[in-house]
Amino acid sequence: MGASTVLEMKNIEKDYFGNKVLKGINLTVKEGEIHALLGENGAGKSTLMNILFGMPVIHSTGGFNGEVILDGKPVQLKSPKEAMEAGIGMVHQEFMLIPGFTITENIKLNREITKNNMLSRILGPSLKSLDMEQMNKDARKALDTLGIGIDEWMKIAGLPVGYMQFVEIAREIDKSNIKLLVFDEPTAVLTESEADTLLEAMRKIAASGIAILFITHRLDEVINVADNITILRDGELVATLKKEESNVMQLAELMVGRKIDKLGKDKDIQQKTSDEVIMRIKNMEVAMPGEEVKGIDLDIKKGEIIGLGGLAGQGKIGIANGIMGLYPASGEVELEDRKIELNNPNASLKNGLAFVSEDRRGVGLLLDTSIELNIAITAMQSQRKFLNHFLCFDQMDGKTVREHAMKMIEDLDIRCRGPQQITRRLSGGNQQKVCIARALTLNPNILFVSEPTRGIDIGAKKLVLDLLVKLNKEFGMTIVMTSSELGELRSICDRIAIITEGKIECILEPEASDAEFGLAMAGGYKKLHSKEAI
Repeated sequence: MGASTVLEMKNIEKDYFGNKVLKGINLTVKEGEIHALLGENGAGKSTLMNILFGMPVIHSTGGFNGEVILDGKPVQLKSPKEAMEAGIGMVHQEFMLIPGFTITENIKLNREITKNNMLSRILGPSLKSLDMEQMNKDARKALDTLGIGIDEWMKIAGLPVGYMQFVEIAREIDKSNIKLLVFDEPTAVLTESEADTLLEAMRKIAASGIAILFITHRLDEVINVADNITILRDGELVATLKKEESNVMQLAELMVGRKIDKLGKDKDIQQKTSDEVIMRIKNMEVAMPGEEVKGIDLDIKKGEIIGLGGLAGQGKIGIANGIMGLYPASGEVELEDRKIELNNPNASLKNGLAFVSEDRRGVGLLLDTSIELNIAITAMQSQRKFLNHFLCFDQMDGKTVREHAMKMIEDLDIRCRGPQQITRRLSGGNQQKVCIARALTLNPNILFVSEPTRGIDIGAKKLVLDLLVKLNKEFGMTIVMTSSELGELRSICDRIAIITEGKIECILEPEASDAEFGLAMAGGYKKLHSKEAI
């Protein structure tokens, strides 16, 4: 007799303000099963889990269509509290621990065990004291299940992040009513040996009858521990298959594979990229929260478009931010054999570097200022352009600023009412063009662009990408493009460096197979090719 079904999600659909992010997803998880859920950034995994866990963001944006069935009964979970009461636990990527509390106190938070004392017997149960002995025993049992030999009385503050992850998991398995446990990228912060320990603990947890949903991008772990695998891509269900029916290469191809529209370069007529190295990056580290760079070496060739790709939080965003001095960085960056001073944005600008930030509304634009001032301001500050010197004062040359803005509006096809229009009132695509116009005003040797198409519609995406190709092809500009959209990188880049865990996993040609890109993003490319070399 087969195991009973713990969870069924039937024909789940969800849209955010007209943008459909889940398109009829079906998912079934059985008692004692480890079910892997795979997909790139934006595939729909997080939205699906938000629905399962009753997160407020789902209900505040119109709810969802479809049915969630738990233990054979339809449920409508309106909050995480209801989900937890129904027996669903979730180990989140972001830690939810109280640093000043002990491990036991964190594991037992809101589920404390109490015992009578002299006062409570006389004055009532509200004066009961904590039964720390029993709580410590329970915490010890949960930690032992995970194979972690850390003392339960230690405080969270100062623990290595790997141990914090195990405490998160221990808290969930200590719950008596747990039926389904969701692991969201649980090994992302673990060392290899810690990850092996966790996978063994997952097998023990599943053997006790608890169902596990395992969200990860590490495909070798999926093959190692999962029973069944579901793959999402662009909000659609691509495949559900048994582990025995698949392998790492197939999973990588299913996760990444898609039609690649040629948005930019025509490979038949493009010029040959120079072999001359314009920038050398050596052993660079960047302390950007959530996007740490942990030691990369990269040569950038003159006149190329090189892409920086990878999953969220792996460090690709940190590279340009570190070079431009926006976050603390160490290592060496050489531009045409001269060293660029790190941690100094002005030095980067004076050396002919320009940057279009991934956060155009928070960092890239002065939203309540005119288009023309947005375009000119960085050049005014760093290069003293558009200024008239009068007595002891510098005064903006409004006429020159206006003429330059008009030219950029025409050249970049910025759709607006005129150079004096407030930038906030432009569409996302046109705001992005203003950011690019400001960078181009610096006449850079190298243009760094991060997430250039984030948050803009498909038509505007093509215009922005075509603009980058035009700058590269017609003006020979070297461009470093960071993007979470692999298809866009493959459509316009000459080479693509995939960043995994803060380091370069490999550098691929855009024509490389879907499987190779999938392996690289999952951190398995080096491992596989080192085995082949042996």
